[in-house]
Amino acid sequence: MAHEIEQFSDGTAAFVGARESAWHRLGTVTADALTAEDAMRLAALDGWNVRLVGLHATELTAEGTTLLDVPNHRASVRTHPKTGSPETLGVVGPDYTPVQNEEHAEFLNFLADESGAHFETAGSLREGRQVFLTMKLPQTMTIGASDNVDLYIAAFNSHDGSSAFRIVVTPVRVVCANTLRAGLRNAKSSYTVRHTSGARGRIAQARQALGLTFKYAEEFEKAAQRMLDAEMTTPMLRTVVDKLWPVADADSSRKKSNQQSRWYTIRNLFEQADTQAGIRGTAWAGYNAITEYANHIAPARGASPDLKSAARAERVISGTADDVMERAFHLIAV
Repeated sequence: MAHEIEQFSDGTAAFVGARESAWHRLGTVTADALTAEDAMRLAALDGWNVRLVGLHATELTAEGTTLLDVPNHRASVRTHPKTGSPETLGVVGPDYTPVQNEEHAEFLNFLADESGAHFETAGSLREGRQVFLTMKLPQTMTIGASDNVDLYIAAFNSHDGSSAFRIVVTPVRVVCANTLRAGLRNAKSSYTVRHTSGARGRIAQARQALGLTFKYAEEFEKAAQRMLDAEMTTPMLRTVVDKLWPVADADSSRKKSNQQSRWYTIRNLFEQADTQAGIRGTAWAGYNAITEYANHIAPARGASPDLKSAARAERVISGTADDVMERAFHLIAV
């Protein structure tokens, strides 16, 4: 499935969301905010016991079978949350140290105790190779008179060695649910911890570093307010869109046709969409038209409408459109 949420043979899925259902329509939706224990249990993330197991290779010769050790590499293995059987998640190097899902949640639970945040979502991607948890912070930024932006902290972890333990600060516009993880010059929006023997200690350090979260929120609010105060015309927005998706004279007719289709869609969002009500004609509206297109409207692969919707939902989870949104932010922010 394009959304990559882990699904089990009993019809359940490794996803939980608080109060609002997800686009992929899988997993459990709760009526109340989640605790760490709720998130672990309802998203089937507890009891994995991720561990490292030595690797062996089998060589077949005329004399028979020889079992060979594979030095400097180990298999990352979990206990499957439904069957209880061991399952290989990936091959990792000699310095890799697992970070258990419970440790992942414990770290975020510390933030709940300190800031009043609560868990919003949790889940497993790519058959257990990656997991994520998100928390909603109590602070809400206000852009202009009525455009509210909530602030979330999302923590991602991989069990196959493909990425580090990563904490990301993500402001989300309530009206259109766009992820706006823009790279601000003087703010820290993420913290990364490598999977090594000292990982647990550095997670503790990250707790202090996340004090910068609120500076990030302040910087984002100031930049967004500047965009709200700045006028943007349709030709000005076209200049930004052409820089984000450049097309040369020598490019194919198909690429030029895609460019025109993309521009018509973004222009319609900017000039007519309900999501721009109250901010129309501003640089903030232009930025949101681009992010809404990049996350939710840009063409997606899939044989059916449901698969296309799932692929678009995955963009937000994986941050596929972040590069476009960050470049748009720096082109538009004044």
